Amino acid sequence: MSGPRVRFAPSPTGFFHVGSARSALFNWFVARQDPEGVFILRIEDTDTERNREEWVDGIVSAMNWLGMHPDEGPFRQSDNAPAHAHALSSLMAAGYLYFCDCTGEVVTARKGADKTPGYDGFCRDRALGPSATAAYRFRAPSGGEIVVSDDVRGDVSFSHDVIDDFVVAKPSGAVLFALANVVDDRADRITHVIRGEEHLPNTPRQILLWEALDEASGEKIAIPHYAHLPVLVNEQRKKLSKRRDPVAVEMYRDQGYLPEAFVNYLALLGWSPRGDVEIVDSDTCIQQFRLSDVSHSPAFFDVKKLAHLNGEYIRALPLEQFVQRCSPWTSPWTSPWRSEQAPPWSDAQFDEDRFAKIAPLVQERVALLSDVPAMVDFLFLDAPLFDDAAFDKTIRRDSVAQELLTKAIEKFGEVDWSATALHDCTILLGESLQLNLRKAQAPIRCAVTGRLVGPPLFESLELLGRDVVLSRIEAALTKAAA
Repeated sequence: MSGPRVRFAPSPTGFFHVGSARSALFNWFVARQDPEGVFILRIEDTDTERNREEWVDGIVSAMNWLGMHPDEGPFRQSDNAPAHAHALSSLMAAGYLYFCDCTGEVVTARKGADKTPGYDGFCRDRALGPSATAAYRFRAPSGGEIVVSDDVRGDVSFSHDVIDDFVVAKPSGAVLFALANVVDDRADRITHVIRGEEHLPNTPRQILLWEALDEASGEKIAIPHYAHLPVLVNEQRKKLSKRRDPVAVEMYRDQGYLPEAFVNYLALLGWSPRGDVEIVDSDTCIQQFRLSDVSHSPAFFDVKKLAHLNGEYIRALPLEQFVQRCSPWTSPWTSPWRSEQAPPWSDAQFDEDRFAKIAPLVQERVALLSDVPAMVDFLFLDAPLFDDAAFDKTIRRDSVAQELLTKAIEKFGEVDWSATALHDCTILLGESLQLNLRKAQAPIRCAVTGRLVGPPLFESLELLGRDVVLSRIEAALTKAAA
């Protein structure tokens, strides 16, 4: 017996949404649980007015980044247009469809005070023929109900009375989503349809079309298992919005999230691994994942939690791998993929050996790889990039800090140039001015690195070298006096 055949079928109408990525991931889990499982990528590109090719490229690129490589595809739904047309013709010949030239305005006016949503069946028995204004409608059954057997939600019943005669193709014969989707799923022998809960109301119509095609085509194909995943919400518990929330997967890649951390977090949106652990690799997720364990409740997409998890993954990297993973942000000229955030230094200014020495100290302190350049730019630039507010507060308006920096020029000129000696020297400088170490090192850090936050100060001073450090302290005093 062959394994599950699942499909991820996004529409290329925008950036790759995190909700779509979660749906793709759960499909991927199901396919990978069986050696014969098949994961299909199908681009639903029939909405020609909204589709853009760069969105297709973005979907494929983001899925590759996440490691969700399809076994088949990417296919274009538009390439299956002949099969869609054949299905439309078969359904019409079998009496499941009729032509309708009613506009929305006409239907609304005709229904008057009747606010029941949906089409009123006016053209069912008019025996209209094809025309430039006549769409194809499906004859929905009346009376009774249709039950959607959902692997997440159990059996969900829909009365036939609430399913109107719906349009399946435009007057031109161009097939709409509901029919195209069913035709493609039948052709691909899809066994599981795993998607967001917003598609649940569409499912009764698709089941009706599936059963009609069984009869019209003379080929009975098993209806797939359905599973509708909970919606993703923000911290206000509102559905994630492209206009309001950070939902583009590409954005998280550009910010320096690790794909394995991102996949781990997506897996936790509506599902939990066994035990209390939250850091789980893909193999464990594949082994433990069950659609029946997916929650019905909305899942909170918590960016802070995601960043925290990413930091955990970063700290767990072997040092050499951390350095390599930083390359799109630190040395993009050596990386096959480049971040849109170019570093403030040039190829000639960057020193790989120096970065490798500071990397262990940076790795402990960043949650995103895009944070790395700001932590180390002082090592590669001729002059530090000053945080003006920090400089004004810590040096320009603090006479004691200026006195400490003046003394530091003298003492740092004599001390053994090591992190330990510089640390001890700074303690003594602070004590001479009744400052503890934290307050004593703040103006030194600001003068030398431009900021008050960064890797450990004394190791940074050792890497920069005596001449550069003394020169920057002198320049900071000159800047303060200006």
